[in-house]
Amino acid sequence: MRSVSQNELGGPEVLHIVEIDPPAPGIGQVLVRVHAAGVNPIDAMNRQSGVLVGAVPFVLGWDVSGTVEAVGIGVTLYQPGDEVFGLLPFPQGHRAYAEYVVAPTRVFVPKPANLDHIQAAALPLAGLTAYQALVDTAGIGEGTRVLITAAAGGVGHLAVQIAKAYGAHVIGLASPGSVEIVTGLGADEVIDYTTTDFTTVLSDVDVVFELIGHDYPGKALQVLKPGGTLVSTQPQSLTAVADDAVARDIRTAELLVEADRLGMTVLAELVAAGKLVPTVAATFPLAEAGQAQSYRVRTGKVVLTL
Repeated sequence: MRSVSQNELGGPEVLHIVEIDPPAPGIGQVLVRVHAAGVNPIDAMNRQSGVLVGAVPFVLGWDVSGTVEAVGIGVTLYQPGDEVFGLLPFPQGHRAYAEYVVAPTRVFVPKPANLDHIQAAALPLAGLTAYQALVDTAGIGEGTRVLITAAAGGVGHLAVQIAKAYGAHVIGLASPGSVEIVTGLGADEVIDYTTTDFTTVLSDVDVVFELIGHDYPGKALQVLKPGGTLVSTQPQSLTAVADDAVARDIRTAELLVEADRLGMTVLAELVAAGKLVPTVAATFPLAEAGQAQSYRVRTGKVVLTL
């Protein structure tokens, strides 16, 4: 089979196609023929540093949508021919940039009929990040006032839809070119961050889902109510605001996504109900993984097709 590997850390040019034998499923595992693999910023970060995946050589990628090719001993959930999608165990389970992957059965769920494989591959890592931040961590519900920074981005555009599906009042930050997009996703309010300092127009926010870093956590504390929650996907950015958060009675939470069959099931149900639609910004063939990682995304996700 073909896969995308690298023998050194560095820029997109270090990625290259290699031919290797397909893996075989072990106990409790399935072999999936990959039809599409999602591309995430964390992929490029590890291409450059290997921070989460260790020493080269390695194959990157965690998002998979495809067809079950074979099952290992003890597997009852799937059989060959079933269409599935999911997040390979993060971070150790990377290897989605390949024609076949082996993974634990329960990281996958059936692919909804109203998503093609390309759309499905755009959903797992970003969708689970949003779900685990908003639902599992912050416990949003009917009427929760939620602020989402980078609301048009790969995680943000899914977070807006998930928060709305749970009955939240959603406020999104967006660039001028993305304001209409975020409004179309269902946000109740959209703030153009290039013209308006959100700290001057917002207050009494219950949850801030922070995706940018830099000085945004400090600003988020200014609009959160006492007892509110600041969830960030940029853990290093919360250190500087820890004392201020305690003084304001605001909970802070650092989140890294986990493979999660329950969360994937909820995402699939939202998709089937028409409440969650991933946006695909661009697609690239497997051999152009370097170009895919370098593509500048304004809204949605980039996907490799096989």
